[in-house]
Parts: sequence; structure tokens; C-alpha cells
Amino acid sequence: MNKTVYALVDANSFYCSCERVFRPDLASKPVIVLSNNDGCAVSRTDEAKHLGIEIGAVYFQVKDLIKKHDIQVFSSNYTLYGNMSARVMQILSTFAPEMEIYSIDEAFLSLSGMEKRDLASYAIEIKNTVLQYTGIPTCVGLGPTKVLSKVANRLAKKDKIKTQSVFNLCDEDFKIKTLKTFPVEDIWGIGKQSAKKLYAHQIKTAYELMIARPEIIKKLLSIVGLKIANELNGQNCFNLETDLKDRKQIISSRSFGKQVTHIDQLKEAIANHVTNAAEKLRSQKLLCKNVTVFIQTNPFKTHSEQYFNSASINLMSGTSVTPKLIHHAFNLLESIYKDKYEYKKAGVIFNDLIKKDFIQTDFFENYDTQEQDHYMATLDKINQKFGKSTVRFAACGVDQHWKMLSQMKSPHFTTRWNDLLKIK
Repeated sequence: MNKTVYALVDANSFYCSCERVFRPDLASKPVIVLSNNDGCAVSRTDEAKHLGIEIGAVYFQVKDLIKKHDIQVFSSNYTLYGNMSARVMQILSTFAPEMEIYSIDEAFLSLSGMEKRDLASYAIEIKNTVLQYTGIPTCVGLGPTKVLSKVANRLAKKDKIKTQSVFNLCDEDFKIKTLKTFPVEDIWGIGKQSAKKLYAHQIKTAYELMIARPEIIKKLLSIVGLKIANELNGQNCFNLETDLKDRKQIISSRSFGKQVTHIDQLKEAIANHVTNAAEKLRSQKLLCKNVTVFIQTNPFKTHSEQYFNSASINLMSGTSVTPKLIHHAFNLLESIYKDKYEYKKAGVIFNDLIKKDFIQTDFFENYDTQEQDHYMATLDKINQKFGKSTVRFAACGVDQHWKMLSQMKSPHFTTRWNDLLKIK
């Protein structure tokens, strides 16, 4: 009978690594990537971490540190990161019969049936192949359960030189020895509040959690905590999720690069959000039956009067046609807009999503027609081929002065012909 073996492959400082692929001169230099509107650090290289840049560090508060150590700073380039992620995942899928894409930069691989192989060598092969074909460095954690592979991955990252970016917890004796020094707060699924509860009961390491009485764990951490403890014991409680789950909702929102006061600018932003969300609907063959629009002022400007509001509408028939959705969103915006406020953020939420195949037509025939579907499909194909927003609706605006700040954004190296890397 085959034993279960998981490999958790996680990219190192993924956003920063994507930037370094096209800037090899930054290979050993400190790099950070900022969040939307260039607000705070969301990705840091090891060099930046050692200089004191914390995750979530507010950009303007660490500008002096950045200047002092010549830290390279980039605005988020999600188009580039998404494309690079797809390339990494495609390569990983060739190494195992089953794979769960857990996030944009990590995936679980099922290596069951490969026990007779040298798993550590196989993990190194995986890591080296991803690096060779994409330029993205990764770490690999091996374990008989998903939780143990997560622990192993964390240990692989802790000392990349010593571990060669690979850590194996498949051996029982070595696992126990390792878990005796592994902090309970570093276990996947154990947050700070849960760790405090465990510490109060003298459960401070992964090993102590593993051997704790089940009724105590369940009382402190519920059934999920008990499953985590069982996984540390080698019992599989979290199966590989190879099927993409149907989305429950789609959200599109962004903070503005500057304060917005006029409804026309808000409409442009809302139209863009609807367009992005509708493209996601169609790509997944979904329809939306409920639309919500929200607007808000800047909560950090305490000296200004604050305002937040939202409005929703239920649609008799689901739709994925962008003009229809923009029409409904504009009506909702007009119902909640108030003059003389400085708005900082706006967005749309699509709820009550259904498969297009399950559509039920209504008496007034408000459902999407075949002509409308063909129209939207043609628009999507043009934008896929020639670049996002090559063709867009006039309601989305032209200048878009409200757009979020991205003053240090790198080119779209992999998705725009004009942004292809040029070698001098």
C-alpha cells in the first residue's frame, strides 16, 4: 500500500523574485514590492528583511531606511506576477499526477507512490527545474501530511544554504526530533490568538500539540485544531483539493491615487471595476444575479467627515454582459452618492453566482442573448490577444486621473509586445 507523501513548493519572496527575473542586476540586492497605491511592503527579499523592513511596513515611514541602504522599490505589477505564477504552476504539474494550487506562489504536490525514490533528490530536481525555466527560486517541504509538509517548507526557508531549500519530514524519528523545537505559533493554521491559548496550557511546541489530549485540543481550538494535531501525528485530515471550487463572489475594488469628489470620476472607476469583474465571470462561465456597489472616504483622515455606503440589486436573470452590469452599477452609485465628500475607494461585488448552463429565463426575457454573448466573447478575445483594455467601454474613461498610484511599476514583460525585455 502506497504511503501518502506531499511536497509543498513555495516561491521565495515571489513578487520580488518576479522583478529580479527581468533585472538580474538585483540578484543580491535588497528589493521590496509595495501594495496598491504604493502603500506598504507586501513582499521583501531576505536582504531587505535583514535591513529591518517588516512586512506591512508603511512606505513613507521607511523612506529614509530605503535611501540609506539603496533598497530597490517596485509598485505591484499583478499582471506580471499572475503570468509568472501560471508558468511556475504549469512546470510543477509535470512532476506529480495530482496538484493543488494553494495560492499564487505555492502548491501542494502528491508524491504518493514515489516512496522508493530519493524524495529529497526529487525535490531538488523540482526546485532546480522551476528555477531554470522561470528564474523563480523556491523551497520544497516534504511530509506525510499537508501540515507536516508546511512545517518542512518553513524549515527549508529558514536556512536555505544548509537545507539546499529542501526539508524532509517523512522519517518518523527525525520528525519527532524536529517538532520538539518547532514553535506552536509557526504551525500552519495556528494563529497568534490560538497560540496564546495553547501557551496557557503549557503547549509551546508542535510536538507538545501532537501529544496533547484530544479533548483539550478540541476545547481550545475546535475540530480544526484537532485535525491539525492529527496531521502532526501523520494522520491525513486535509485532502488534496485538485478541483477548483466555484466562486461564491467576485470583488473588484481599488483605492484612488488621489481624493475623488465628483460622481463622474466615481462612475469611471465603477465602470472599470465592473468590466474587470465581468471578464472574470465570463472566463469561468458564470452569471451574476446580485450586484453591490460601495463607496467610502479615507478613514485615516480623521479631521475630515467620514462616509461609507453601499447598495445592491437582485437581477431576475443572471448576466455576464458588461453594459448591463455597468447600467445597474451606475443606478446603484447614484442612489448612494453624496456631494462634498472626498472619496478614497470604490468597488463592486458580484454575488449569487450561477453556472451559465443553469440559467433560468424570465418572463420578460432579460437574460443574455446569443448575440450579446458573441459580442462579449469577441471583445474578450481582442483584449486577450492585444492586451488588457485594448478595447474598452467609453464609460471607463480615458485619462482616469483617479487611478491608484503605481509610480515604480515595472513593464509588463510577459504580456505586452512593447514591454518585451530589451538587451543592449
